[in-house]
Order: sequence, then structure tokens, then C-alpha cells
Amino acid sequence: MLFALAAVVALAVPKFLGERLGAPDALDSALTVIGRILIAIAIGWTVTTIIDALIKRRMARLDLEAEDNLAARKMATRLDVIRRIVVVIGAFITLAAALTIIPGVRQIGVSLFASAGIAGIALGLAARPVLSNLIAGLQIAFTQPIRLDDAVVVENEWGWIEEIGLFYVVIKIWDWRRLVVPLSYFIEKPFQNWTRKSASIIGVVTWTVDYRAPVKAMRAKLEEICASTPLWDKDVVNFQVVEAAGNSITVRALASARTSPRAWDLRCYIREEMICWLQAEFPEALPHVRAETTIRRSQDGETAAPMGVEEHDFTRDDSLNKNPGAK
Repeated sequence: MLFALAAVVALAVPKFLGERLGAPDALDSALTVIGRILIAIAIGWTVTTIIDALIKRRMARLDLEAEDNLAARKMATRLDVIRRIVVVIGAFITLAAALTIIPGVRQIGVSLFASAGIAGIALGLAARPVLSNLIAGLQIAFTQPIRLDDAVVVENEWGWIEEIGLFYVVIKIWDWRRLVVPLSYFIEKPFQNWTRKSASIIGVVTWTVDYRAPVKAMRAKLEEICASTPLWDKDVVNFQVVEAAGNSITVRALASARTSPRAWDLRCYIREEMICWLQAEFPEALPHVRAETTIRRSQDGETAAPMGVEEHDFTRDDSLNKNPGAK
């Protein structure tokens, strides 16, 4: 529609005004320039829209809801960034083509740039963040340190990559907040990507238990718990004592899941089931606080009251410590 209108303005109207109405040459020339500008805009808009629609159609065919969607997310990330860049480049080329049709604009632009070198340098420095983010977007599109729907930890926040724009990335945090980060952040700073190679991930659960905890029985119980839930992908399950210090030991369970959200649910399930089992079957395995009690004897050989944690004065008031007979 726009292309047809531009063609009419560029060809039919000047001819009609010139031959039928005898319009001035200046008006004829102005209408011709306007018509050519409209044709350039129509061509650029049409080409850009067609490319944008084709890329969107290709993205719509990708199955991003699949459980193992790594390949689909890689392709969707690349296509989405390329689509945004094509739109910007198409708009820039269309504008440049339209400006070259206007007589004298190119010469004016050259003169302005030649006489404003300092302003050009200042403008370049001001646009440096924009250019760095645009270049970072190209790097992300092809090297893909992040992809759409990746599970990442950025600025100590865990979430999913929801949108990759031309200049920023939107991360949907687990509690539905949105963290907006410049694209250059993912090129210049370290971050965690939990789904870089695969969506599968190992969940870690730790407990602090007493020395009397039945380690072998807990190992067998872990395997039983994992086998009882579909959250476990039947790949990794492991149980180890990772620390023994003071009055307790620390045990660790490892279990794998197909995705990071399933791994989180699996960790919570294992932790809860193990605690309930210990409470019911091995209550002595739960953490205990131990106190040493000594027996003192008086000079006549009679046994005095035991001295233990219960009779220490660390909970009494200072005034009572100074006057033991005070109550």
C-alpha cells in the first residue's frame, strides 16, 4: 500500500500537475523528490518487515517447552538477536537512502562533519556504552555465553534469561522480579550459567548430624528416596561425610535432575524426607549438645554436689557472683 502510494506520488502526480494544470517546475520537482523518498522508505520497510516476519516464523517453530530444549534455545537466541539487528540496520539504511535523494543534504552533512571534529569525538565518547552493548550483542548471538531460558546466577540472584535485547538482558528472578543487566556485563564480568552445556544439574543437600548417625543406613535411605520420586533423573546419587569437627559431623547428598527447577524441588524433597526418617528411626542421630560433669569431694570424704554446666555462674547477675549468699 505504501509502495503504491509512493509510486503514484513520484510518477503520476508530477506528470498530471505539469501537463494538465501547468504547475510550476519547483512544485513538480518537490513532488518528485517526495515521491522518491516515499519509494525508498516503502522498499526499506517492506524488505525489513519481510525478513522480520520470516525470522519470527522460524522462531515460532522451535519447541522451547521441551524438557531438553538446549538446541532450540541456542537457535532462538541467535535468531532473536539477529532479528533485532536486522531491524535497526534496515531502518538506518532506509533513512540514509531517503536522505541521499534530497539535493544538497549529502554536501551539508560532509561540511558539518568536516567542521565539527571535536564534536564528533565527543559524540563518539558519549555513544561508547551504546556501541559496546551493540557489539556485545553480536558476540552473544554467535558465541552464546547465555541463551534464552538459561538458568543463571547474576549479582547473587538466581533466575532465567527472559529476554535478550539489543542493549540489555532481562532476567526473570525466581520470585518473579526482573533484573535488567547491560549486554556488556556478560562479556566483561563472570557469572554462573547452570544450563550452558545441558539442562541437567546436580543438586546438593547437607545435614549436620550427631556422631551416632547411621551413615550407611542414610546412604541406603537416600537411594530409596531418590527412587521414589520422578524428580530424580536416575543419573547421579551419592552420599558422603564431608566434615567431622566439634560435636557433630556434616554429611552431603548429591542427586541429579533434568532441569534446575526440578533439582531445587528434589533437594527440598530429599532434605524433608531424610529429616522425617531420622526423627522416627534414629532420633539419637540428630544434633546433641554435650556437657561434661565432674564429681568433687569434700575434705571429710562426703560427696558434694556435682559441678556441671547446670551450676555454672555464666547466667547469673554480677551482683550475685560477688555475693554467693544473695538470692
